[in-house]
Amino acid sequence: MWLDPAEDPREAAPDGEGERATLEDYLRSYRLTLRLKCDGLDAAQLARRSVPPSTMSLLGLVRHLAEVERDWRNWITTDSVAEGLYGELDGDFLGAVGDDTVVESAWADLAREQAATDAVLAPVEDLSTVLGRSQVVVRDLMVHRVEEYARHCGHADLLRECIDGRVGQ
Repeated sequence: MWLDPAEDPREAAPDGEGERATLEDYLRSYRLTLRLKCDGLDAAQLARRSVPPSTMSLLGLVRHLAEVERDWRNWITTDSVAEGLYGELDGDFLGAVGDDTVVESAWADLAREQAATDAVLAPVEDLSTVLGRSQVVVRDLMVHRVEEYARHCGHADLLRECIDGRVGQ
């Protein structure tokens, strides 16, 4: 097993009951899973690409999810559109190079973008509320966020196994 279940931060009790608490708990769990899949790797390992010609790497996934969080926030606000973090199309993956500064920046970008999107959604009590320029239903966005992280955690599991053979829950 990756972690002893007694030490697994994903096993914490949800912060409440109901639909919203369930969605937020799944999102929290998948965010932690991504961190766990990257834990203990150096910059070169995090930047290692899967199978050519794919540009996918663990570091690329971290950067991609930071970019996606920013995109989601653009959908649900009416503020001016925040530009992409990494420039060109696929810049999140193409710029994922094995450099400690790039790794630190990627984790900081992800934390900042997650917190900013969470802050926009936090005061919305009714999940059927429609938000922003894209007229997104909050429930749909929350489910989409869970789906996006879950899908990429599956990728992360395979990427990690290629790096050091480690597999797990």
